[in-house]
Order: sequence, then structure tokens, then C-alpha cells
Amino acid sequence: MAYIDVFNGDADGICALIQLRHANPVESRLVTGVKRDIQLLSKLDATAGDYLTVLDISLDRNRDDLARLLGQGVCVDYTDHHFAGEPMTHSNLKTHINPAADCCTSILVNLRLQGAYQHWAIVGAYGDNLKTVANALSMASKLSEPQREQLEKLGTYINYNGYGSCLEDLHFHPAELYLAMKDYVSPLTFMTEKAAVFDRLEQGYISDMQQAEQMSAIHESEACAVFLLPDEVWARRVSGVFGNALANQSPDRAHAVVTEKANGEYVVSVRAPLNNKTGADDICRQFPSGGGRKAAAGINALPKPSLQTFIDTLDAYHRT
Repeated sequence: MAYIDVFNGDADGICALIQLRHANPVESRLVTGVKRDIQLLSKLDATAGDYLTVLDISLDRNRDDLARLLGQGVCVDYTDHHFAGEPMTHSNLKTHINPAADCCTSILVNLRLQGAYQHWAIVGAYGDNLKTVANALSMASKLSEPQREQLEKLGTYINYNGYGSCLEDLHFHPAELYLAMKDYVSPLTFMTEKAAVFDRLEQGYISDMQQAEQMSAIHESEACAVFLLPDEVWARRVSGVFGNALANQSPDRAHAVVTEKANGEYVVSVRAPLNNKTGADDICRQFPSGGGRKAAAGINALPKPSLQTFIDTLDAYHRT
């Protein structure tokens, strides 16, 4: 029997796995990728008796491969907060799925483990820009304000590291970053003892965000704002966290960060208004390759002629 851990390469996926492996330490094969590489089960083959843990990728987008693996006799434990579509049932499948806007995979794991490694859940929640939830858990954990701020930075930076069109765009391969952090019960200890890793993420984040903040909106209304970024490495890395920053600055408005691709298409990151966290997934699923969750979603390949249609759809949805 082999253990296989499949997880999204962002803060939520990584922090969810760190919690689980502290609770149940096993040697496992790691399967992950850039944040938008969500059909991870398509890359996987396993045999009867293998135990598969899946974290923070949509069941709906992996449905066929999940059925294939279950049919091969693989046992699957699936935890996620994205749109899942029709429920799946199988004697070898356990699901822990909650698509609520204020939920993330790290929070679901934290609930399963009764808060045993809650500091990592806080990091994951901050990474998914669930500030209200993360702040409440920080208070429950009796963290000082400087400690809370450090966990917020770490979550933001881990999430930032996951964005890119390919692994070469990232500062760290998500599996490498997970391995650097996994043995630390406290993320605060990790930041102290692996300061070089933290500093590399922080400097990259600051540099890329400074460039993003120089960009002007290509569309702006009371309902939403849309920013267009060039086909450059810094832009691919910053698209998600720039969207989060915009959402935090204007919580009553929806935001989209549109990044050019070399093939002439666009990658789109959408953030619903923080004061009404709904609709991001509904909007993105209207376009091929679109998906996500209520508060944050995206489109992996938006054809250039469809950009205005997307902007009109985003604006109309949040005007109602």
C-alpha cells in the first residue's frame, strides 16, 4: 500500500496537508503543481489498496479521474471547498466538502482535527483572503498582534508563490515549499528557523506588487474594476494576490485581474466583493475553463475576443 497526497499548490492546500501529516505522519508521494493546475488526478495512477488524500481541488473538475481511481480499488479521502457538482458516493470514498464563501480546506481540516494545529489553519485562511475567519481563529488562539501579522504575511506569501503559468515561474516548487515547512508544528518557528525561505518569498512579493500597483484599471464602475497585466513573469506570479489586495481596498466592489498569455489568450482572476462574497464561480463557469468558489474564481484561457463579454458579465452581475 502506498500513501499519495494530492494538493493544490497554494497556501490553503499546503497548510491543510501540513495539519493532516502532523496528525497522521506517513511517508507519502506528493502530487501538486501551480495553483491553477487543478486537474491533478489526471496525472495520477494508483493500484488497489493505495490511500489517496486529496486537498483543495474541485471534485467536479476531477470527477472522471476520481471515478477511475475508485474503480481501481484506491481509497480516497477528499477535502475541498470549491464547487463540487453532483455528490459522488463509493464505499472507498470519504468526502469533506463545504463550498461556503467563508470556508477553506485548511479550516475544514482544522475542524476535523479539533484545532490541534490551528496556527497552520490560520495561515491557510489568510492565504485564501478569509481575513474575518483567520482573525477570529487568531483571537481564539490568543495570538499577539505581531504574531497574527506574521501569520497573515506567511499565508499571503505562500499563496503568492503558487501563481504562475508553469512551475518555472514560481520561487519554490509547491512540494519543495511544503517539505520545508512540514516538520514545524508552529509556523512562527518555521519563519524563525527558515528565515531565508520566508525572506525570499517576501522580497519577491514586495517587488512584484510594486509593479502591479503601477497599473491602471481598463474598466471601472461602482460594481467592479478590471485590471490588465502584461505577459511577464512578475504579472503571472502576482495576479491572485493583487486581486486580493484590490478586494481588501474596495470591499463593496468586484475585481478581476486579467493577465495576457503568450498565445493571445488571457488568464483571469476574479474576486467577489468582500461585503457580498458570492458569484465569482457563477461568472467564471459561464466561460470555458472557468471555475472556482463563490468568493474567488478564475478562467484559465479566455479568448481575446471574449474579454469585453467577460467584463460586461462581471459588471452586470454585480449591478443587480
